[in-house]
Amino acid sequence: MFTFEKAAGDKQTRLNSIVNQVVHLIDGERDWLANLSNTASHLYHTLGEVNWVGFYLMKGNELVLGPFHGLPACIRIPVGKGVCGTAVQEAKTLLVEDVHAFPGHIACDAATRSEMVIPLKVDGQIIGVLDIDSPVINRFDDTDRTALERVAELLCQGCDWSSLLK
Repeated sequence: MFTFEKAAGDKQTRLNSIVNQVVHLIDGERDWLANLSNTASHLYHTLGEVNWVGFYLMKGNELVLGPFHGLPACIRIPVGKGVCGTAVQEAKTLLVEDVHAFPGHIACDAATRSEMVIPLKVDGQIIGVLDIDSPVINRFDDTDRTALERVAELLCQGCDWSSLLK
């Protein structure tokens, strides 16, 4: 049985603990749906100051809602639209300090003020994104980015994605 641990210490120590817990959470499990579901829950409960954590997965030229924690969300996001679609189009992590200043932001939850979106890449192909929202302006920084890109990398390497790859 896995239990959530809220780590003490400075931000880097807490994030290292969260990443290490993801390693143990997905260890020995290759099913992408199970691993994304547990990871979304884990991050939602351990990161702090977040109101939505989840995944969108590529289907054709759009992202489709996957496992998440938080309020109900937008179901489909075209590539190039909103923060998630832009992260796919640009093939890079986006940290948005204030979503109200981001042109074309898609507001699924009016309480969201900042956002980080990390593309999930498998064999050079973007298969989806990890999306994390916060009700706090400027919640995410490069320390968060580094740790959460590591989580995305662990998932990309640790899951069987064959059913989603073209």
